[in-house]
Amino acid sequence: MKKQSIRVENLVKRFGKDESLVSIIEGANFQVNKGELVALIAPSGAGKTTLLMMIGCVEEPTSGTMWLGDEKVYENRWLTKETRKIRREKIGFIFQAHYLIPFLNVIENVTLVSQVNGVSKEKANEKAMELLEYFDIGDKAEAIPSSLSGGQNQRVAIARALANHPEIILADEPTAALDLARSIDVVKMLKRIAIEQDVAVIMVTHDEAMLPLCDRILKIENKIVVSSKVEKDGKLV
Repeated sequence: MKKQSIRVENLVKRFGKDESLVSIIEGANFQVNKGELVALIAPSGAGKTTLLMMIGCVEEPTSGTMWLGDEKVYENRWLTKETRKIRREKIGFIFQAHYLIPFLNVIENVTLVSQVNGVSKEKANEKAMELLEYFDIGDKAEAIPSSLSGGQNQRVAIARALANHPEIILADEPTAALDLARSIDVVKMLKRIAIEQDVAVIMVTHDEAMLPLCDRILKIENKIVVSSKVEKDGKLV
C-alpha cells in the first residue's frame, strides 16, 4: 500500500478582506501518495499555481489542514517557523522556465541546493553526476546552460529539483515551453521519477495531451478541488 506524501483537508485560500475579498480555493480535500504522478488542471486564473504554492509552503493558506509526509505542517496557521527548511528538505520545485544560473555550468547548477543544505562539495558532485547520468546528460556536466537545448535544460532543472532527496516534486507548467515530443519526454521522466525515486509528483498543466501519462487528475471546479482517475484510453472517470 502506497504511503501518503501530501494530504490536505478543507484548505481555503482568500485574498483581501471586506468588499475587496476574493475567494480562490474554497475547499481542497485530497491525498497524493508516493509513487504517483498527478496532474493539476483548471482554467487560467482558477488557482492552480496558488494551490501548488500552498502545498510548497510558499503561500500561506487562509484556513484548513495540510500534511507533508508524516508531518502536519499547517492547521489554520503554520505549525513551524521553519517553512524554508521544509521547502529545502522535503520539496523539489520545477517551473516552466528552467531558471538555471547562466554563468554556472550544469553540475554547479545541480549541486547548488545541496551545498546550501550543508552537503560537502564532494558528496554533492557525486549525487549530481548520478542524477545527470540517470537523465542521460552526464556528458553535459561541464556545459553552460546556453549551450544546451530546451529539453536538456529542463532535464538539468529536474535533476536540480531531485538533488536534495525530496519527498515531493511540484512542477508548474514544466512542458509549456517545449514541443510535443519533448513534452512527452519530460512527463514520462516525471512518471519514472515518481515510481523509481518513490516521490509524489504534482504537475500543473494546460496540455490535455499529457493527461493520459498521469495516474490521476486534480481539477479545480467552482473553487473546489475534485479528483478523477485516468483510464488506459486516456479518459477521465
